[in-house]
Amino acid sequence: MELSERKKKILSAVVEEYIISAEPVGSKTVLERSGLDFSPATVRSELAALEKAGYLEQPHTSAGRIPTSKGYRLYVNELMTKKKLDGDEAELITRELGSSREPEKLMGDAGRLATELTSYPALTITAPRALTVKRFELIYLDPNSFIIVLLLSDNAVKNKLVRLPFSFDESLLKRLSAVFNASFTGVAEEDMTPLMLESAERGANDPMGLTGVIASFAIESLKSARESETVFSGGESLLKLPEFRDSGKAHKLMSYFSGEGAQKLPVAGADGDVRVLIGPENIAEELKDTSVVLASYDAGDNTRGLIGVVGPTRMDYSKVAAKLSYIADGLSRLLSGGMLSPSGFGKLMISEGDDKREG
Repeated sequence: MELSERKKKILSAVVEEYIISAEPVGSKTVLERSGLDFSPATVRSELAALEKAGYLEQPHTSAGRIPTSKGYRLYVNELMTKKKLDGDEAELITRELGSSREPEKLMGDAGRLATELTSYPALTITAPRALTVKRFELIYLDPNSFIIVLLLSDNAVKNKLVRLPFSFDESLLKRLSAVFNASFTGVAEEDMTPLMLESAERGANDPMGLTGVIASFAIESLKSARESETVFSGGESLLKLPEFRDSGKAHKLMSYFSGEGAQKLPVAGADGDVRVLIGPENIAEELKDTSVVLASYDAGDNTRGLIGVVGPTRMDYSKVAAKLSYIADGLSRLLSGGMLSPSGFGKLMISEGDDKREG
């Protein structure tokens, strides 16, 4: 049903009051707090109509109303005022992110900053990276041992000491080094096929099977590098919220995000774009009574990441979205080799949560 402007104003007033109070909102409160020039009878009638249409619900017979997921969705999509950060918040984000240049530390700092600014638990996710080996180095130690050194395409270095129960000649390592650098550099892990290994073994005249040892370490290293990284922080902040006074409920949610749950979150769009997933729009049972707000950032090396917060459906979506968008914009600048700009705010685009989901 298409809501009248009056119904929209009343719904907006209920949502905004409930965000602040966490208590059911009655007609008297709507009139007192919203400044709407309607009669009490009109407000009661409209509240009943909004409840019948599924935008509000009444927890108890004598209580006021609270928004449903459908009510929050309409509010986020159409009714809420888009907010920006104040100067102090923007300065804090610029200062805190600008002082943390290492990517691993930056992710943790960004999450802690998001929790500090929103009072909700935060998660920072870097998407899997499609890496290759840039260079192979095989270092001869003695007739029974050598070291494999891999320089990956993101300039990370992986190495492994190999000890063998048989002897081999140093010249074999030189042949293998030449073959691997000629044929295996710039090759994705899934393209290192058995046929390719057989060809390399013949080309290096390797009767000892060292080709398989080297290739296995390369494949293992590339698989490991493809795994996305997740940092979850501020879980204790849930216990301060009325909706999570039950510690068991809070622990269940923290366990979900501390495990593999974060990997199932949908991918946001361009830098700074924000997605809001409200209650049942979330794909996991553990999140059905919560909202997740996510902002996308450029993690470098043609990969994307997400920074987000999780909290009750009763959250100030506009404020949260503006803060996450600004943090995501800062992460994109730093991880792509740029500098943080003290001016300009990140884009804010709220999109519905039931599209582009990952299973």
